Amino acid sequence: RPSSLHTRKQLFSNYKHHTTTKFLVGISPSGSLLYVSNMWGGRASDKKITLECGLVDKLKPGQDVMADRGFTVVAELKKKGIKVHIPSFLGSNRSQLTPEEVTRTRRVAEARIHIERAIERIKEFRLIDGELDVSVLHVLWFSHQFSKTNC
Repeated sequence: RPSSLHTRKQLFSNYKHHTTTKFLVGISPSGSLLYVSNMWGGRASDKKITLECGLVDKLKPGQDVMADRGFTVVAELKKKGIKVHIPSFLGSNRSQLTPEEVTRTRRVAEARIHIERAIERIKEFRLIDGELDVSVLHVLWFSHQFSKTNC
């Protein structure tokens, strides 16, 4: 556990209820790992990471992105001409998906299995995994700052 209150605050995840770090990964349709963002503290929102990590800048108009239901940067990506594929979901005012939504959600789910498999490989082969000793966070932070200034 970090001794610095500021560091603890940045790393604490309300979702996981402990200090953690996050990465955004980009995976090709064939399941290859194409992009890994720099490390972010667990407090950073997925929207903040997505918009500030540099991945969106690498995307070009006409490209497609698949994301989870909670993905909140659809409007920003649409402005750039990037199509976002998200499974349909029921709101509080509906009890059933339309036939078109069922078909689209099924297609997204069929493609999403490849994403899930790639994420599982990342975990299985421990490419990004495990607990980090707090004493190395300053090295990771320095690496993050260095890579931001030398891109």
